[in-house]
Amino acid sequence: MSETFAPVTMAEARPASVVTEGRWIRRILIGIAILFLALFLVLPLVTVFAQAFAKGLNAYLAAFTETDAHAAIRLTLLTAAIAVPFNLVFGIMASWAIAKFEFWGKNLLVTLIDLPFSVSPVVSGLIYVLVFGAQGLAGPWLIDHDIQVIFAVPGIVLATIFVTFPFVARQLIPLMQEQGTAEEEAALTLGASGWHAFRTVTLPNIRWGLLYSVLLCNARAMGEFGAVSVVSGHIRGLTNTLPLHVEILYNEYNFVASFAVASLLAGLALVTLLVKSLLEWRYADEIAAGARRH
Repeated sequence: MSETFAPVTMAEARPASVVTEGRWIRRILIGIAILFLALFLVLPLVTVFAQAFAKGLNAYLAAFTETDAHAAIRLTLLTAAIAVPFNLVFGIMASWAIAKFEFWGKNLLVTLIDLPFSVSPVVSGLIYVLVFGAQGLAGPWLIDHDIQVIFAVPGIVLATIFVTFPFVARQLIPLMQEQGTAEEEAALTLGASGWHAFRTVTLPNIRWGLLYSVLLCNARAMGEFGAVSVVSGHIRGLTNTLPLHVEILYNEYNFVASFAVASLLAGLALVTLLVKSLLEWRYADEIAAGARRH
């Protein structure tokens, strides 16, 4: 007995769409998302810049000519200049070890790297006070040797390093794991030293992810408030970073100056988002190229 088969039409051969919602439902969902972003992202940014320029350009610029503002900017830049390179070195070493090698305590190291994401910044600042404060564990020894950590620059730097050190490692670990070890092993087989293989093979493969992570780390270091607020002591002109300076100006009802300084941080955030988008675009190309190679 012969069987006959009806020809398959193009409509039948076309895979069914995974989107089953009606067009009006999709439009409602998109509208809700846009409204949410407008209310909680765009509107606050517009308000910051509108309040900053509420009394004109001269009043805006005057907020940055104060001695305290200069001190806050210098301290913020100094803190980021110390914390970011430290986290860069730590992040590269930690991600290299986790992605390329197997060793005892590997899971514990990954857990410790994630710790600042699960601990409140205020709690992390309080921990440093309990360790390095006058009544802390190391307090008497520090006092005897005339070393001040809390309510000084060292405490601010330590707190900033703590809250920002996962950014580089957490970005590089999955990237290095995706790339594998084939290229490094090939370089070692051809006679390259471990350092030469790392410098000529590993670093070029992670360069865009590395820049992306450093950018995020720097933005968080400059904008950190909670941990720095606990350990700084709010000493005006000495231990106030830009976020703390904004708080002081606002509490003094100096709204134009506070929003002017806040606009500097907001501008930094916008630049970070722009560069982040560019790096994500290049970062995606690097991942795709690595997948094709492997």
